[in-house]
Amino acid sequence: MTATVTSRPKSASGFDLQKFVKSPVGNIILPIIGILLFLTIWQICSQTGLIKLPGPIQVVTDERSRYLILNPLYYNSELDQGLLRQTMVSLGRVAQGYGVAAIVGIAGGIVVGSSPIADKMFDPLFQFLRMVAPLAWVPISLAALQQNEPAALFVIFITSIWPILINTAVGVREIPQDYKNVARVLQISKTKYFFKVLIPSALPYIFTGLRIAIGLAWLAIIAAEIVMSGVAGIGFFIWDAYQQNYVSEIIVAVVYIGAVGLILDRLVAYIQKLIAPMQ
Repeated sequence: MTATVTSRPKSASGFDLQKFVKSPVGNIILPIIGILLFLTIWQICSQTGLIKLPGPIQVVTDERSRYLILNPLYYNSELDQGLLRQTMVSLGRVAQGYGVAAIVGIAGGIVVGSSPIADKMFDPLFQFLRMVAPLAWVPISLAALQQNEPAALFVIFITSIWPILINTAVGVREIPQDYKNVARVLQISKTKYFFKVLIPSALPYIFTGLRIAIGLAWLAIIAAEIVMSGVAGIGFFIWDAYQQNYVSEIIVAVVYIGAVGLILDRLVAYIQKLIAPMQ
């Protein structure tokens, strides 16, 4: 008795939908359709009064928002400059706070992951602190540091360090016991074990933490700049536009924020693919 194999059903025109979804063309067309559908729904909701926001057509045709779109690099003063300049100021702060968080988080995660005593001592504290929202750190950092710029950097650091530290610690703890046994039998040095066993084994977890942290760092700087007055950056721009009731400008800035956040996430994922490709 022979088994019959049924072919995948196709439409009357012979179009294979599943093949199209997985094709390079489908990877381009389907996201475009999704974006257009979202913009259409947004425009309809705006015109019908379901939401009190300008629709995408109004945002593009608004004189002030159109000027922002066409002149991203204009500069009148430190607090009055194009969105691309504002974004670069914010990214500079993110690079500083995130860089320190990556160094401290990876080092601390290795220590905690390697020592059961340190893990028992500090894991509850880490889990507690990581639950604190970025906005809650703003007044604390301002009270402690008394200056906007260091306070903003601290908010980025304290918000982004926890996923790096915790994921690194998990990666170190998850090193296969066979690797540890072989290292012990061969009596390799601690330095060689660190670079040849520990780091390669923990890298996927480290990059998972780094990828989560870069998104949190970007969210944190927006929150910090909104609350802190007189600090240039895209967060300050949004707050200033809100106070002046320039809603279209806020929407343009939100597009910048989303685009930059997506680019940062993809950048870390690309670096991970180069350094620590998934097995």
